[in-house]
Amino acid sequence: MDPVRVLLVEDSDDDALLVIRRLRKAGIALDHRRVETAGAMSAALQSQPPDIIISDNNMPNFSADEALHILRDTSLDIPFIVVSGEIGEEAAAALMRAGAADFVLKGSLARLPPAVDRELRDARERTKRRQVQAALQNAQERFRLVAENLRDVVLKYRLQPTPALEYISPAISDITGHQPADLYTDSDLIFTAVDPADQEHVRQSWHSPPTAPITTRWHRPDGSTAWIEQRLVPVRDPDGAITAVEGILRDVTDAVSAEREREELARQLRQAERLDSLGQLAGGIAHDFNNILSVITSYTAFIQEELGSDHPSRQDADSIAAAARQAAALTRQLLIFSRLEPARPELLDVNTVVVDIDRLLRRTIGEDIEFVVDTDPTIDCVAIDRSRLEQIIMNLVVNARAAMPDGGRLTITTSSGPANPADDPTARGPGGTGRSVCLTVTDTGCGMDPETRSRAFEPFFTTKGPGKGSGLGLATVYGVVTDANGTIDIWSEPDQGTRFTICLPSAGPSTVEAHSSTTVVVERGAGEHILLVEDDPAVREVTRRILTRGGYVVTGASNRDEALDLIQHGGHHFTVVLTDVVMPGMPAAPFIDAVRTQFPTTSILLMSGYTGEGRGTSNLPSDLTIVAKPFDEATLLHAIAKAARAGAGQSG
Repeated sequence: MDPVRVLLVEDSDDDALLVIRRLRKAGIALDHRRVETAGAMSAALQSQPPDIIISDNNMPNFSADEALHILRDTSLDIPFIVVSGEIGEEAAAALMRAGAADFVLKGSLARLPPAVDRELRDARERTKRRQVQAALQNAQERFRLVAENLRDVVLKYRLQPTPALEYISPAISDITGHQPADLYTDSDLIFTAVDPADQEHVRQSWHSPPTAPITTRWHRPDGSTAWIEQRLVPVRDPDGAITAVEGILRDVTDAVSAEREREELARQLRQAERLDSLGQLAGGIAHDFNNILSVITSYTAFIQEELGSDHPSRQDADSIAAAARQAAALTRQLLIFSRLEPARPELLDVNTVVVDIDRLLRRTIGEDIEFVVDTDPTIDCVAIDRSRLEQIIMNLVVNARAAMPDGGRLTITTSSGPANPADDPTARGPGGTGRSVCLTVTDTGCGMDPETRSRAFEPFFTTKGPGKGSGLGLATVYGVVTDANGTIDIWSEPDQGTRFTICLPSAGPSTVEAHSSTTVVVERGAGEHILLVEDDPAVREVTRRILTRGGYVVTGASNRDEALDLIQHGGHHFTVVLTDVVMPGMPAAPFIDAVRTQFPTTSILLMSGYTGEGRGTSNLPSDLTIVAKPFDEATLLHAIAKAARAGAGQSG
């Protein structure tokens, strides 16, 4: 066996001699060379690469780390062992990360021979693996070429000195109707079988083959179209110039047809999956998003109060508040569409709702559109969630605005509908019985063709450009209307405009008084002590501020474990515990049980940015009130005051 070539990076003659003696004593035949500078090491690696490198760590003009950098700059796979007197753990770890195979202390040179044997053995194994891998890849490539070409057209097309087919297999006649002999005589004849739209592409690919396969249309002798996949590779001369291309042509017509069918099925499946996952998406974002909105809306309200109506910056604050309301509406729209926002039907006068949001609607559509509202004062009430009815109107108005980029006329009318809305065959929805109330939104915009009209309520379908529409607006409208047992009808023609007519079952004659807004009376506290449990610091702080402004003493806790400790050992009597529902750590249910068991006179009030079932609410006591985020000051103080009164009643 040939001696092991050792490159010894060492400046000490004595230390070098110790290493050599230790290796020879272990029976390792070696041929060593010693260097002590970077230049000498580089020269040694270039002249005759060693089998292994053994390097001292610290030398006056050189180090193991520098030696490793020199080795890494080459393509050589050479084991590198560090031998040193002493070194810290971090320095040793750094050398190992830099590529050192092992580290041996000079006081433990008995470890060096086994380390050398091991690293030499591993290096030989790596070399063998590379050789085997290269041979395997070559064999696989030859096998692939044979296997793929057996049932396909095999060709070689010469580019130099004159373009011509050197070889093409007989299977070409099935595609073109021409025999190989005909194509050898006139090579351009093969291109006449290619669809005219693809001929230039095919010609270019034969002179400069792309790295990936291309699929083009060819015409068979019977006139049918075939999809042909070509896989070509260049043949180069010693100078690297392409002299020919060779490869295969494969008829993939059946595969293309099947792929198109699969793509359509996959599109439909993705659509279904998007709908299925939307509920999870909505629930997931609602909590965190509504936390953020709670902070924004509350601080904006503080600013509005401080500025007053005449301050120059009041309009900026109002714009922030409007944007926050729009963000809250978007969250609500997602929850409504995915059925995660529970409906809270109430008797409503549709006219009143239209009047209440009239100002917001006018700001939404802009000044370039004429906006007309025509209400029928004789219509009945309907039973529907107010926020959802507002969402219906807003979505239809936003769609109408998008259909009139150059201006136009938008009309909202209310009227009494037919005895049974479902009698209209063009209406969409389950319908109802008895009288109905109709809401109609009409625009003079671009209108819709029949295909677009048929897909108008399809989730995620939008005619707007990228980033301009979610495709949820009309799908949400349809969902709300059908949930309320109503119907929705579309009339639309290109360039003539669009009319949506919604009919909702009547709930009887209107007895609802018109009002501009729902006012919640702000109830102030009288120094009652509130324990506020909220993990989000920003939400906790703004809520504390609202409660303090409302006349309460507030103690905050960032989690329920901390809150329970404050209740049990903090020395305070809390009138109300206000806790978020979805928080890390202790679940809400056991926390509520503990508080109610040990402190039955303390009321519990919940707040949450997620108002649907699940997400921590499914196993909570049904008698607890949940304040939905984002909340305003009046809503929260009203709920706190009610909870405080309930606690006082229990203690009495």
